[in-house]
Amino acid sequence: MNNIYDIVDEFEKRVAEYAGAKYGVAVNSCTNAILLSAVYRKITGIAVSLNSDYVTLPCHTYVGVPYSLINAGYKIEFDDYDWTGAYEIPELGIIDAARRFRRDMYISGSLYCLSFHETKCLSIGDGGMILTDSKLAYDALRQMRFDGRTPGMSVFDDDFTLPAYHCHMKPDVAARGHMLMAGVKDYNDDLPGDYPDLSKYQIFKNGY
Repeated sequence: MNNIYDIVDEFEKRVAEYAGAKYGVAVNSCTNAILLSAVYRKITGIAVSLNSDYVTLPCHTYVGVPYSLINAGYKIEFDDYDWTGAYEIPELGIIDAARRFRRDMYISGSLYCLSFHETKCLSIGDGGMILTDSKLAYDALRQMRFDGRTPGMSVFDDDFTLPAYHCHMKPDVAARGHMLMAGVKDYNDDLPGDYPDLSKYQIFKNGY
């Protein structure tokens, strides 16, 4: 490997192949994977429904999810249903799969968001990933996660055109993920979740 970040690229490829996706974009958390995915959908106008800025979430989910969507410029509507492992944000084609990790789990056309928190199936202790089959999404999300920078290009020569965040995965995290992938089973049971009812909080109903 010629670059310290090559290990991140290799980890992305390994997880994408396992999941049945063409590409993976490694970030520092599943929460930021959802944020980047939601921003990408907004700036490209690619969404299942373009009739409003409202997106639908289950009442019981991790608190970082509605915050990420509000930060991306959306408003939240809640639907009271039970889910295990993964659920879709239907208006955006984004899958929150923080509690699922199994071979060929990727859903074609989606931005499929994973968590590598220490409580998850691939328990690296940090990090997340966006799976996609779109080269356009892959290229854009890689720039957005790392201060808007084009991979492999000097900051003096780059052309900054996209929203930018500082949420890339660090090489040491990717290296741990590489090691742990050697012991990952093809099928892992969905992890249970215990979340509060977020629909009762005004900030998620009204935004900031």
